[in-house]
Amino acid sequence: MKCLILAAGYATRLYPLTENFPKPLLKVGEKAILDWLIDDLSGSGKVDGYIVVTNHRFASLFREWAAGRLESITVLDDGTESNETRLGAVRDIQFAIDECGLDDDLLVMAGDNLLSFSLCDFLDYFAQKGTSCVMRYFEPDEARLHRCGVLEVGADGRIFSMEEKPAEPRSHWCCPPFYAYKRKDAARVAEALADGCGADAPGSLVAWLCQHVIMHAWEMPGPRYDIGTLESYQAVQEIFENND
Repeated sequence: MKCLILAAGYATRLYPLTENFPKPLLKVGEKAILDWLIDDLSGSGKVDGYIVVTNHRFASLFREWAAGRLESITVLDDGTESNETRLGAVRDIQFAIDECGLDDDLLVMAGDNLLSFSLCDFLDYFAQKGTSCVMRYFEPDEARLHRCGVLEVGADGRIFSMEEKPAEPRSHWCCPPFYAYKRKDAARVAEALADGCGADAPGSLVAWLCQHVIMHAWEMPGPRYDIGTLESYQAVQEIFENND
């Protein structure tokens, strides 16, 4: 399995911190956000290579970071230089597949989230189900559902539908940006885009794919920390300091 990390955004809500520096390399405690994610997987034997897709403005910073890691990490520059010209997450997935000739199971994740549990548990679920899988968490706040990807899920975890930022949410199950795709399903990204799949949000691929193949959703055993604003970044810093 290869791990594909989406890191081509510009994090404008975190300015000035991220005006000239990528959000996934911001420090939380003593480590960058990406170090927390990769350290969790490193040594597990579940991932045999990492690809980071970023933009032209930040590619050199990611390459400098990758050079300090022991793992095999490929940094791809998608050529964009502004928030207005970004390719979008799903096109960046296809860009990585094309550039690296990927023909593997893929763990696809955003590079700006932290987890209170191990990704290895999610990958165990993926292996057990034998299908492409996503994570899910219960969101009680109706207002927040309108800003999330919302899943319809059966009793066995099977996904019946997924909708990004729905006007009328069909459930309280939300899907964070962590996805495990079977090799045969990852090969269908180009087909999805040609069929009108949204390109911006990574969950749009799930919305398309779950209508064509069987997928399952794993209930997260603990919280996720989405670092999207200066306030949320400060809150995560405090949480990790208190857990040291």
